[in-house]
Amino acid sequence: MQLYSFFNSSTSYRVRIALALKGLDYDYRGVNIRVDEQKADGYRALNPSKGVPLLVEDDGTALSQSMAIIDYLDETRPEPRLLPAEPLARARVLELANAIACDMHPVNNLRILGYLKNELKVSEEQKNDWYRHWIAEGFTAVEALLERHGHGAYCFGEAPTLADCCLVPQVANAERMGCDLSAYPRMMAVYQHCQRQPAFQQAAPSRQPDFIA
Repeated sequence: MQLYSFFNSSTSYRVRIALALKGLDYDYRGVNIRVDEQKADGYRALNPSKGVPLLVEDDGTALSQSMAIIDYLDETRPEPRLLPAEPLARARVLELANAIACDMHPVNNLRILGYLKNELKVSEEQKNDWYRHWIAEGFTAVEALLERHGHGAYCFGEAPTLADCCLVPQVANAERMGCDLSAYPRMMAVYQHCQRQPAFQQAAPSRQPDFIA
């Protein structure tokens, strides 16, 4: 199994957490999206969407999109489960995970921030204001969902789920961008708990072979 990843990509980070939680070994293939390696012809042939992550099985099966990859891993390597079998519990996990993966990440990823700066010519201050606005919008919703339905040390109980796989990278990026996260105590308690767990530590950006200080 190969994982095409960039150390600081939050979507790659999600998949690395899932792989680590499931104890799965893989060959790490770094793709530096800061210098557009994802647009090279060889990589585009593997992944027409020109992004990371990309998971390639030993039989050649290739999957892009982090949420699809994690769902596939959960179906093919079901222990430990990251999506509960019980319908409402599964829906709660997906509700929170998609609040991050669908509402927050798409408007704040490197591609969008680059377009704001390079094509629309917004200032650095305006770009940062954009980022902080969508972080606040999204994490306000996440905190409310955790207060209503969350329980245990993780988002939903005493075992990690897809929700935690999505939460940790988004918080890490927000911290890196200097966002004030003090208004989200329940969320930050989950994040700090995850940061102490070996699988999450193994998946951290600083532990990856393509890490750039």
